[in-house]
Amino acid sequence: MSQNVALDDLTLADGELFHNRKGEACPLPAPLAPLADTHGHLTSFRAHDPAMAIARAALAGVRLLVVPLDPIDDVPGKWESVPALLSWIDEQVELARACLAECAEHGFVPPAFEGHDAPELVDNVRIVAGAHPYGAAQLDDGAMARLRELLESPRCVGVGEIGLDYGPNSKIAYPVQEEAFRRQLRVAHELGLPVQLHIRDAVGDIRCGAHRDAARILREEGVPETGCDLHCFTSDLRVMEMFTSLGCHIAFGGAATFSRSDEIRKAATFCAERFLLSETDSPYMAPVPLRGEECEPAMVAFTAARVADVREAGGRGSRQATYDALWGNACALFGR
Repeated sequence: MSQNVALDDLTLADGELFHNRKGEACPLPAPLAPLADTHGHLTSFRAHDPAMAIARAALAGVRLLVVPLDPIDDVPGKWESVPALLSWIDEQVELARACLAECAEHGFVPPAFEGHDAPELVDNVRIVAGAHPYGAAQLDDGAMARLRELLESPRCVGVGEIGLDYGPNSKIAYPVQEEAFRRQLRVAHELGLPVQLHIRDAVGDIRCGAHRDAARILREEGVPETGCDLHCFTSDLRVMEMFTSLGCHIAFGGAATFSRSDEIRKAATFCAERFLLSETDSPYMAPVPLRGEECEPAMVAFTAARVADVREAGGRGSRQATYDALWGNACALFGR
């Protein structure tokens, strides 16, 4: 790996990882604890190189990255087999490791965190595996076999993202989605794994029907003892409380930084500390000040800072306490 790749692709010439569309540097908030991106896709980038994204995340202070893989969309959609996909993940991690070694030679190193026993990110890239609701109709025996193969990976820490999607882009009948959701929840129970939920309401549904249905299914099937993560939270205080009452974690991403996301920030403010998580859902929903760019795991730094700020402003504890909770909760749920 050449110096040009390691430095130019990481945009480190002026010591900054990110620039806005005007070319202005966007300094990362200094993290007060190791950062966790509990849901960052590596298989869906259009512009970013996945290995560079891992390296950039490490330089931003990320020490845990959970990568969702799909037994329908990824295999055989993009890779011919599960071993090929898992080998590709391994390759990206090793390329990132080499890149970080080269960056260190030029003085660019990940931040150190006193008082936290945090592994290097390249030693802590994990996966979850599950069929997204869009693929529910294709969750046949072959897809279930691929899912189980993914779940056997030493990197695997959960089942996901699974759930219900009643949004305008979903063409799958609700009963089909529900059956796929239940089927994968049962696998999580069987294997003793936590789940990551993808729940999207229909446009304009003030009753939050998808979330209500998902909560009902969780009550009927049981929340896995190892935990549950409501991924990509974009709802309000009512929905947050609906899921935390079941013992589910709430993962806040870039949407929490958007100017019109007061309801999300209110939920982040009043969420019990023990249920807080941070994520990016990269390559989607990049946070302010990089909204509109392709998101990547390093950008979780902006979201963590905003969540810490609103909680401190709302009298819900110090910024340090929020950072510690975001890290500790992620490790407890996915740090296997």
